[in-house]
Amino acid sequence: MNDFTRANRDHWDELTAINASSSSYDVEGFRRGRCTLLPLELEEVGDVSGKSLLHLQCHFGMETLSWARLGADATGVDISPAAIALAEKLSTEIGVPASFVCSDVYDLPGRLEGQFDIVYTSQGVLAWLQDLRGWAETIAHFLRAGGTFYMFEFHRLANAIDPKREDVPVIGQPYFSTGGVVEYPPYTGTYSSGQAEVTTKSYEWVHSMGEVVTALAAAGLRIEFLHEFPFCTFQFHEFLTQGDDGLWRYAQAPERLPLMFSIRAVKG
Repeated sequence: MNDFTRANRDHWDELTAINASSSSYDVEGFRRGRCTLLPLELEEVGDVSGKSLLHLQCHFGMETLSWARLGADATGVDISPAAIALAEKLSTEIGVPASFVCSDVYDLPGRLEGQFDIVYTSQGVLAWLQDLRGWAETIAHFLRAGGTFYMFEFHRLANAIDPKREDVPVIGQPYFSTGGVVEYPPYTGTYSSGQAEVTTKSYEWVHSMGEVVTALAAAGLRIEFLHEFPFCTFQFHEFLTQGDDGLWRYAQAPERLPLMFSIRAVKG
Protein backbone atom coordinates (compact mmCIF):
# COMPACT_ATOMS: atom_id res chain seq x y z
CA MET A 1 0.00 0.00 0.00
CA ASN A 2 1.59 3.28 -1.09
CA ASP A 3 1.20 6.62 0.68
CA PHE A 4 -1.63 7.77 -1.61
CA THR A 5 -3.62 4.60 -1.02
CA ARG A 6 -3.04 4.71 2.71
CA ALA A 7 -4.20 8.34 2.89
CA ASN A 8 -7.33 7.57 0.86
CA ARG A 9 -8.12 4.60 3.07
CA ASP A 10 -7.99 6.86 6.13
CA HIS A 11 -10.05 9.47 4.29
CA TRP A 12 -12.82 6.99 3.50
CA ASP A 13 -12.73 5.67 7.04
CA GLU A 14 -13.57 9.21 8.11
CA LEU A 15 -16.20 9.72 5.40
CA THR A 16 -17.99 6.49 6.31
CA ALA A 17 -19.31 7.89 9.60
CA ILE A 18 -20.18 11.23 7.97
CA ASN A 19 -22.05 9.62 5.08
CA ALA A 20 -23.84 7.03 7.18
CA SER A 21 -25.33 9.75 9.39
CA SER A 22 -26.33 12.05 6.51
CA SER A 23 -29.85 12.44 5.16
CA SER A 24 -28.62 12.07 1.59
CA TYR A 25 -27.62 8.43 2.20
CA ASP A 26 -30.87 7.75 4.12
CA VAL A 27 -29.59 4.62 5.81
CA GLU A 28 -32.80 4.26 7.82
CA GLY A 29 -34.83 4.25 4.61
CA PHE A 30 -32.52 1.58 3.25
CA ARG A 31 -33.02 -0.52 6.38
CA ARG A 32 -36.78 -0.31 5.74
CA GLY A 33 -36.36 -1.61 2.19
CA ARG A 34 -35.39 1.33 -0.03
CA CYS A 35 -33.47 0.23 -3.12
CA THR A 36 -30.43 2.46 -3.73
CA LEU A 37 -30.12 1.47 -7.41
CA LEU A 38 -31.59 3.69 -10.12
CA PRO A 39 -34.20 2.27 -12.52
CA LEU A 40 -31.66 2.90 -15.29
CA GLU A 41 -29.13 0.60 -13.62
CA LEU A 42 -31.71 -2.12 -13.07
CA GLU A 43 -32.72 -1.92 -16.73
CA GLU A 44 -29.20 -1.91 -18.15
CA VAL A 45 -27.84 -4.67 -15.90
CA GLY A 46 -30.94 -6.85 -16.19
CA ASP A 47 -32.12 -9.69 -13.99
CA VAL A 48 -29.51 -10.66 -11.39
CA SER A 49 -31.49 -13.39 -9.66
CA GLY A 50 -29.28 -16.40 -9.04
CA LYS A 51 -26.20 -14.68 -10.47
CA SER A 52 -22.92 -13.98 -8.71
CA LEU A 53 -22.05 -10.27 -8.55
CA LEU A 54 -18.84 -8.54 -7.48
CA HIS A 55 -19.16 -4.88 -6.48
CA LEU A 56 -15.84 -3.04 -6.54
CA GLN A 57 -15.35 0.09 -4.37
CA CYS A 58 -18.66 -0.59 -2.63
CA HIS A 59 -18.30 1.95 0.24
CA PHE A 60 -20.53 0.64 3.05
CA GLY A 61 -22.46 -1.70 0.86
CA MET A 62 -25.94 -0.33 0.25
CA GLU A 63 -25.77 -0.97 -3.51
CA THR A 64 -24.20 -4.39 -2.89
CA LEU A 65 -27.06 -5.26 -0.56
CA SER A 66 -29.63 -3.79 -2.96
CA TRP A 67 -28.41 -6.26 -5.60
CA ALA A 68 -28.57 -9.01 -2.99
CA ARG A 69 -32.16 -8.08 -2.21
CA LEU A 70 -32.86 -8.61 -5.93
CA GLY A 71 -31.52 -12.14 -5.75
CA ALA A 72 -27.81 -11.77 -6.55
CA ASP A 73 -25.12 -13.69 -4.70
CA ALA A 74 -23.31 -10.43 -3.97
CA THR A 75 -19.78 -9.66 -2.80
CA GLY A 76 -18.70 -6.10 -1.99
CA VAL A 77 -15.12 -4.84 -1.87
CA ASP A 78 -13.80 -1.62 -0.37
CA ILE A 79 -10.48 -0.29 0.89
CA SER A 80 -11.96 1.19 4.08
CA PRO A 81 -12.14 -1.08 7.16
CA ALA A 82 -14.79 1.21 8.65
CA ALA A 83 -16.94 0.93 5.52
CA ILE A 84 -16.66 -2.86 5.39
CA ALA A 85 -17.52 -3.14 9.09
CA LEU A 86 -20.65 -1.06 8.55
CA ALA A 87 -21.59 -3.05 5.43
CA GLU A 88 -21.40 -6.30 7.40
CA LYS A 89 -23.47 -4.73 10.19
CA LEU A 90 -26.15 -3.61 7.73
CA SER A 91 -26.24 -7.06 6.13
CA THR A 92 -26.94 -8.62 9.53
CA GLU A 93 -29.49 -5.98 10.54
CA ILE A 94 -31.63 -6.30 7.41
CA GLY A 95 -31.24 -10.07 7.15
CA VAL A 96 -29.82 -9.99 3.62
CA PRO A 97 -26.72 -12.16 3.19
CA ALA A 98 -23.73 -10.81 1.28
CA SER A 99 -19.97 -11.15 1.50
CA PHE A 100 -17.62 -8.23 2.07
CA VAL A 101 -13.87 -7.99 1.58
CA CYS A 102 -11.60 -5.18 2.78
CA SER A 103 -9.06 -4.71 0.00
CA ASP A 104 -7.59 -2.31 -2.49
CA VAL A 105 -8.79 -3.10 -6.01
CA TYR A 106 -5.28 -3.93 -7.17
CA ASP A 107 -4.62 -6.38 -4.32
CA LEU A 108 -7.93 -8.20 -4.69
CA PRO A 109 -6.75 -11.09 -6.94
CA GLY A 110 -4.54 -12.21 -4.06
CA ARG A 111 -7.33 -11.94 -1.49
CA LEU A 112 -10.44 -13.28 -3.20
CA GLU A 113 -10.99 -16.50 -5.14
CA GLY A 114 -13.48 -17.35 -7.83
CA GLN A 115 -15.11 -15.67 -10.81
CA PHE A 116 -18.39 -13.85 -11.17
CA ASP A 117 -21.25 -13.44 -13.63
CA ILE A 118 -21.28 -9.66 -13.10
CA VAL A 119 -18.72 -7.11 -11.96
CA TYR A 120 -20.30 -3.76 -11.06
CA THR A 121 -19.09 -0.29 -10.11
CA SER A 122 -21.01 2.92 -9.58
CA GLN A 123 -20.86 6.69 -9.05
CA GLY A 124 -17.67 8.33 -7.98
CA VAL A 125 -15.12 5.52 -8.15
CA LEU A 126 -12.92 6.43 -11.13
CA ALA A 127 -11.19 9.41 -9.53
CA TRP A 128 -9.76 7.16 -6.80
CA LEU A 129 -8.01 4.82 -9.24
CA GLN A 130 -4.28 5.36 -9.80
CA ASP A 131 -3.94 2.82 -12.60
CA LEU A 132 -6.81 2.24 -15.03
CA ARG A 133 -5.09 -0.67 -16.76
CA GLY A 134 -4.63 -2.49 -13.46
CA TRP A 135 -8.27 -1.77 -12.57
CA ALA A 136 -9.50 -3.19 -15.87
CA GLU A 137 -7.28 -6.24 -15.50
CA THR A 138 -8.79 -6.88 -12.06
CA ILE A 139 -12.26 -6.73 -13.60
CA ALA A 140 -11.28 -9.19 -16.34
CA HIS A 141 -9.62 -11.47 -13.77
CA PHE A 142 -12.86 -11.85 -11.81
CA LEU A 143 -15.28 -12.13 -14.74
CA ARG A 144 -16.05 -15.61 -15.99
CA ALA A 145 -16.18 -16.13 -19.76
CA GLY A 146 -19.33 -14.46 -21.04
CA GLY A 147 -19.64 -12.44 -17.83
CA THR A 148 -20.74 -8.80 -17.81
CA PHE A 149 -19.04 -5.69 -16.49
CA TYR A 150 -21.29 -2.69 -15.82
CA MET A 151 -20.51 0.76 -14.54
CA PHE A 152 -22.63 3.88 -13.96
CA GLU A 153 -20.46 6.90 -13.31
CA PHE A 154 -20.11 10.68 -13.36
CA HIS A 155 -18.92 12.00 -16.71
CA ARG A 156 -15.40 13.41 -16.80
CA LEU A 157 -16.67 16.55 -18.53
CA ALA A 158 -18.99 17.21 -15.58
CA ASN A 159 -16.06 16.81 -13.19
CA ALA A 160 -13.99 19.25 -15.25
CA ILE A 161 -16.57 22.03 -14.86
CA ASP A 162 -15.74 24.71 -12.29
CA PRO A 163 -17.94 23.98 -9.23
CA LYS A 164 -17.81 27.63 -8.12
CA ARG A 165 -19.75 28.97 -11.10
CA GLU A 166 -23.43 29.42 -10.26
CA ASP A 167 -24.74 30.64 -13.62
CA VAL A 168 -23.25 28.74 -16.57
CA PRO A 169 -20.87 25.77 -17.00
CA VAL A 170 -17.25 26.81 -17.42
CA ILE A 171 -14.33 24.39 -17.69
CA GLY A 172 -12.16 24.83 -14.60
CA GLN A 173 -10.16 21.60 -14.46
CA PRO A 174 -8.45 19.38 -17.05
CA TYR A 175 -10.64 16.96 -18.95
CA PHE A 176 -7.63 14.89 -20.00
CA SER A 177 -5.21 13.18 -17.66
CA THR A 178 -2.05 15.12 -16.92
CA GLY A 179 -0.38 12.00 -15.55
CA GLY A 180 -0.18 13.44 -12.05
CA VAL A 181 -2.08 13.19 -8.80
CA VAL A 182 -4.33 15.89 -7.34
CA GLU A 183 -4.03 16.45 -3.58
CA TYR A 184 -7.01 17.69 -1.58
CA PRO A 185 -6.26 19.05 1.91
CA PRO A 186 -8.71 18.77 4.85
CA TYR A 187 -11.92 20.70 4.16
CA THR A 188 -15.35 21.67 5.43
CA GLY A 189 -18.50 20.43 3.70
CA THR A 190 -18.67 17.04 2.00
CA TYR A 191 -20.88 15.90 -0.86
CA SER A 192 -23.25 14.40 1.71
CA SER A 193 -23.03 16.96 4.51
CA GLY A 194 -22.41 20.65 4.05
CA GLN A 195 -21.26 21.18 7.63
CA ALA A 196 -18.99 18.18 8.14
CA GLU A 197 -15.35 18.81 9.06
CA VAL A 198 -12.95 16.46 7.26
CA THR A 199 -9.52 16.20 8.86
CA THR A 200 -7.80 13.85 6.39
CA LYS A 201 -6.08 14.53 3.07
CA SER A 202 -7.14 12.70 -0.08
CA TYR A 203 -5.68 12.08 -3.53
CA GLU A 204 -7.44 11.75 -6.88
CA TRP A 205 -6.57 11.06 -10.51
CA VAL A 206 -8.04 12.30 -13.80
CA HIS A 207 -9.26 9.77 -16.39
CA SER A 208 -10.87 10.77 -19.67
CA MET A 209 -13.66 8.76 -21.27
CA GLY A 210 -11.27 7.47 -23.92
CA GLU A 211 -8.87 6.17 -21.28
CA VAL A 212 -11.65 4.25 -19.53
CA VAL A 213 -12.88 2.55 -22.70
CA THR A 214 -9.35 1.81 -23.90
CA ALA A 215 -8.35 0.22 -20.58
CA LEU A 216 -11.38 -2.08 -20.62
CA ALA A 217 -10.78 -3.08 -24.25
CA ALA A 218 -7.08 -3.72 -23.59
CA ALA A 219 -8.07 -6.11 -20.77
CA GLY A 220 -10.02 -8.22 -23.25
CA LEU A 221 -13.52 -6.89 -22.64
CA ARG A 222 -15.88 -6.25 -25.56
CA ILE A 223 -17.80 -2.99 -25.16
CA GLU A 224 -21.52 -3.54 -25.74
CA PHE A 225 -22.50 0.08 -25.18
CA LEU A 226 -21.39 3.45 -23.90
CA HIS A 227 -24.35 5.64 -22.98
CA GLU A 228 -24.05 9.29 -21.98
CA PHE A 229 -26.76 11.08 -20.01
CA PRO A 230 -27.70 14.78 -19.57
CA PHE A 231 -28.58 14.33 -15.89
CA CYS A 232 -26.78 13.79 -12.62
CA THR A 233 -27.70 12.06 -9.37
CA PHE A 234 -26.10 14.81 -7.32
CA GLN A 235 -25.95 18.62 -7.46
CA PHE A 236 -22.26 19.02 -8.12
CA HIS A 237 -22.84 22.47 -9.62
CA GLU A 238 -25.08 25.36 -8.60
CA PHE A 239 -26.44 25.81 -12.13
CA LEU A 240 -28.09 22.35 -12.03
CA THR A 241 -31.82 22.14 -11.28
CA GLN A 242 -33.55 19.13 -9.74
CA GLY A 243 -36.47 17.60 -11.61
CA ASP A 244 -39.51 15.70 -10.38
CA ASP A 245 -37.56 12.47 -10.86
CA GLY A 246 -34.94 13.60 -8.33
CA LEU A 247 -32.22 14.00 -10.96
CA TRP A 248 -30.29 17.18 -11.70
CA ARG A 249 -30.04 18.87 -15.12
CA TYR A 250 -28.74 22.03 -16.76
CA ALA A 251 -32.15 23.67 -17.20
CA GLN A 252 -31.01 26.23 -19.78
CA ALA A 253 -29.97 23.44 -22.16
CA PRO A 254 -31.15 20.18 -20.59
CA GLU A 255 -30.05 17.89 -23.45
CA ARG A 256 -26.66 19.41 -24.26
CA LEU A 257 -24.36 18.67 -21.35
CA PRO A 258 -23.21 15.09 -20.58
CA LEU A 259 -23.16 14.61 -16.81
CA MET A 260 -23.11 10.81 -16.39
CA PHE A 261 -22.41 7.72 -18.44
CA SER A 262 -22.80 3.96 -18.35
CA ILE A 263 -20.74 1.20 -19.91
CA ARG A 264 -21.57 -2.47 -20.36
CA ALA A 265 -18.89 -4.85 -21.54
CA VAL A 266 -18.58 -8.61 -21.90
CA LYS A 267 -15.60 -10.90 -21.35
CA GLY A 268 -15.11 -13.01 -24.47
